[in-house]
Amino acid sequence: MVLYNNATQIKSTHYDARPNADDVSLLVIHNISLPPGEFATSGIRDLFTGQLNPHAHPFFKEIAHIRVSAHCVIYRTGVIEQFVPFDARAWHAGISSFQGRQRCNDYSIGIELEGTDTLPYTDAQYLALENLSKFIILRYPRITIGRIVGHNDIAPGRKTDPGYEFDWPRFRQSLFTVEP
Repeated sequence: MVLYNNATQIKSTHYDARPNADDVSLLVIHNISLPPGEFATSGIRDLFTGQLNPHAHPFFKEIAHIRVSAHCVIYRTGVIEQFVPFDARAWHAGISSFQGRQRCNDYSIGIELEGTDTLPYTDAQYLALENLSKFIILRYPRITIGRIVGHNDIAPGRKTDPGYEFDWPRFRQSLFTVEP
């Protein structure tokens, strides 16, 4: 079981075995906020653990039945929670395709950033995402710079995250910065 030591481990039941555990070769960046546009709530955790109360917010009635997860969530503070071990298949990508290959959940790792398409992400989130991504790349060397994508890249027309406020150049450059 591949876990990230700098994350709080929270068990989701919304995952299963990968068809081929040696095939992890894609990193997908998402965003999420529950309720939409609200931060520092238990909504994301509740959704990924199947405990979202449909009566807590009108939007929750629409999604409480959905069985979805990501490997990790990075909150606005930079705190990371891991819901699914990296060697297991999280249910984050939905109907998706990368370079002609379908079912991205089978071979990808999904990281959610607490945020929206239209609000800047925090410095703490970029630092946490950098460190987490470096950890993942070391363990899964088939994930290269060209195989780190947004949800919008694998589900165009259906998804827009991480949105135009996500600073791709900043993030990609941070992956190759050598510490003195």
